[in-house]
Amino acid sequence: MMDKTIKKVLVANRGVPAVRIIQTCQDRKIPTTAVYSTPDRLAAHVFMASDAVHIGEAPPVESYLNMERIIAAARKSGANAVHPGWGFLSENAAFARLVEDSGLIWIGPGPEVIHKMGDKIESKMIARQADVPTIPGINSPKTAGEIRQWMAAEDVAFPIIIKASSGGGGKGMVKVSGEGELESAFGQARSEARKSFGNDEVLVEKYIEKGRHIEVQIIADQHGNVIHLCERECTLQRRNQKVIEEAPSPSIDNAVRSSICETAVRLMRSIGYTSAGTVEFLFDSLTGKFYFLEVNTRLQVEHGITELVTGVDIVSSMLDIAQGKPLHFRQEDIRPNRWAVEVRLNAEDPATFSPSFGNISRLHLNLYPGVRVSQGVYEGSEIPPYYDSLIMLLMTAGPDRETAIRKMDSILCRNLRVEGVKTLAPLLLSIIRHGDFLKGDFSTCFIEEHMDELVSMFTEDDSEEEALKIARYVAEISALGTPNWI
Repeated sequence: MMDKTIKKVLVANRGVPAVRIIQTCQDRKIPTTAVYSTPDRLAAHVFMASDAVHIGEAPPVESYLNMERIIAAARKSGANAVHPGWGFLSENAAFARLVEDSGLIWIGPGPEVIHKMGDKIESKMIARQADVPTIPGINSPKTAGEIRQWMAAEDVAFPIIIKASSGGGGKGMVKVSGEGELESAFGQARSEARKSFGNDEVLVEKYIEKGRHIEVQIIADQHGNVIHLCERECTLQRRNQKVIEEAPSPSIDNAVRSSICETAVRLMRSIGYTSAGTVEFLFDSLTGKFYFLEVNTRLQVEHGITELVTGVDIVSSMLDIAQGKPLHFRQEDIRPNRWAVEVRLNAEDPATFSPSFGNISRLHLNLYPGVRVSQGVYEGSEIPPYYDSLIMLLMTAGPDRETAIRKMDSILCRNLRVEGVKTLAPLLLSIIRHGDFLKGDFSTCFIEEHMDELVSMFTEDDSEEEALKIARYVAEISALGTPNWI
């Protein structure tokens, strides 16, 4: 029988997710192995790990998506377990199976579950079987004409949304507002799906105009215990990718909260889920109904705010579950008593979302109580053009939403400075200062609808003003001598 004791973890990722996993392993005194591509040889996760193995050149297919090289790196380093983080191979059933077939411990749900829930069409059918509400739609249309027939038969009006059956991250997802856009949107969605996932199969759903993105964090062990860690609000998105998250959700009342969390547990129990995972729902604020979207069979980017409000280390729980240990807490032990907000600091132009590459010439971050940072870079880091633009997660927590937002405002306004590359910080600050955000009145279209207004709220770069202040102070010292308070 295979020994399930984790002795050393290979982290099959880079940047923020790799750093996050290494942090928990360090807390538990578990050695780690980092893997890196050539441009990442001086990356933060490489320095943090116990050791590191070079796995290839810059293109992900030659490094972070190269399954055989990652397995070889585990053997070379003596690691007996693999944690995939998020992104790259984290939801790849073939990789999970290869890890297990290689005699290594896979830290995540089983490959069968990953495969079943990785296809939006199959996962939607499974959700229906578990009596989970789903959005009206049509699976696998081959022509735009089939979509028109479905809309007529089901009395569905525009807008609709076309989604790639495989994958996620907003790729292969196109909103269609009217008849004139249908043909081109259908072609675009299939083309993006084919390029991103090697599969051009799509599904089409009714588009929920005032949708709110609510997700439930699940932890499940191998002994039948399935527990939810309550919900997160992930509505604020750009290009179908999340920008700001918070826990709990300001969109729902306690009755809906209880129902949506119980529904998530029922679904995950029905598929035999183990490890950490997330059930995503779309909440229609106009009708008060929620609908199943998908299951993320991995650690979520925004898991940190759930950790802040519940006190549960989700990564640590994943390590325990992978070793066959039962959960050390029960559902009644989960009692969130804080409010937490997270922003994703991407190296992008805040007005256009164009990636910003280069060297971080200055990085200053002043931390104080109630703040948590998942930092994938350091001052002097090089931001390569080959990978995700996320460089840092900033989280704040307080006794209520107002306090958590106020702390985040303070970080973005006064306590953070990144130079050398552009970041989303000005946009993030504009969003959390917007009146509708403060009232909790927003939908998945918020950024798209308010972009011009948000850009107009950007504050001017005051670096020149600071330089003038310093010069003025130096001149004053030279002229008047050192003040007696120094």
